Amino acid sequence: MGAALLVIAATFVSGTWFGYSSRPEIERITGVLHKEIPSDIKNANEIDFEPFWKAWRLVESKHVGEEDINREKLVWGAIQGMVASLGDPYTVFLPPVELKDFESEIKGEFSGIGAEIGIRKDILTIIAPIKGSPAEKSGLKAGDKVLKIDDKFTSELTLDEAVHLIRGEQDTTVLLTIARNDDDKPREVKVTRNVIKLPAITTGKEKDDIFRIQLHSFTQKSGDDFANAVREFLQSGSKKLIVDLRNNPGGFLNESIEIASWWLPEGEIVTQEVYKDRDPNLYKSYGFGSLEDIPTVILVNRGSASASEILAGALKEHKKAVLIGEKTFGKGSVQELEPITDGTSLKVTIAKWVTPNGISISKEGLMPDIEVKISEDTKPGEDPVLKKAIEYLEGL
Repeated sequence: MGAALLVIAATFVSGTWFGYSSRPEIERITGVLHKEIPSDIKNANEIDFEPFWKAWRLVESKHVGEEDINREKLVWGAIQGMVASLGDPYTVFLPPVELKDFESEIKGEFSGIGAEIGIRKDILTIIAPIKGSPAEKSGLKAGDKVLKIDDKFTSELTLDEAVHLIRGEQDTTVLLTIARNDDDKPREVKVTRNVIKLPAITTGKEKDDIFRIQLHSFTQKSGDDFANAVREFLQSGSKKLIVDLRNNPGGFLNESIEIASWWLPEGEIVTQEVYKDRDPNLYKSYGFGSLEDIPTVILVNRGSASASEILAGALKEHKKAVLIGEKTFGKGSVQELEPITDGTSLKVTIAKWVTPNGISISKEGLMPDIEVKISEDTKPGEDPVLKKAIEYLEGL
């Protein structure tokens, strides 16, 4: 009888232990806040977080490191891994330091080398060096492929991790290993960081009747700055216009819509935002109209991206401008910055930009009407693209 009781008791205890040890992983992690799945996530009952919580528990219970585990950083790392799995280099989680860098950039001032970078065919690529920046002075060019940042291979980095490594304190240096299409082997370029102030617009006459507006980026003030440039053009007595968007990496969408409105009648489509699960959002001209009948050439190259491509694509398809130069970069996605906590945000791609005729900017880029390629043999100070634009306008 005693033995029977012992067996029963042992069976009960082992059954209890088995039930306890095989309970869901979430129940083993105590004190988890907000663990309920939000009701607006589709097919929430199909989401299995068991592997995640098992991995978390194993890290907590077994990892031996130099410092105590920072659970906040574990959460941030989990979010970064989640968005990295999308394969979209422009959807990124921004912890406090990276968020501060991003906010400084969109305000038009930050410390770094002064080059816009992006991912092109899975390779970190210079979209455009900013005019007058350390990057430009060091000889970096649009289209350069960045293979290493100091001793870090860029193939192992996210876009934001690469940006963070390239940026740094004023007067410090960063060593970039780059590959250029015409080179037989990679070259190393050392760049001294500096405070970067994003230029807005430069203007001036090229000939008696030809005026050039060079737009360097689309910042929060670009619309107002361009309006001042238009007034300068109209008062100059010039009759023809060159808009230089070379090495302009883009910026704010609304500024490109406002600038396009100087050529396009009210209500004409400037660009379309194509979303995942709703009708496209059509952005239309405000119809300022002062440049509607002005012969216009837009200069583009591999450093023309994003908002630059929106402006150039709209004026090309509405036959308000002729594009001269090289094929543009092809960055046509829309990011939205959403706060996650007080000090972190998620920059998430919510839509794709397409031209008024429905051409995907990201897939195709923009081909110029008149292609002019810059070779390594081009002498300093020569500008065959600008020369071609002047010749074209003089022939009208």
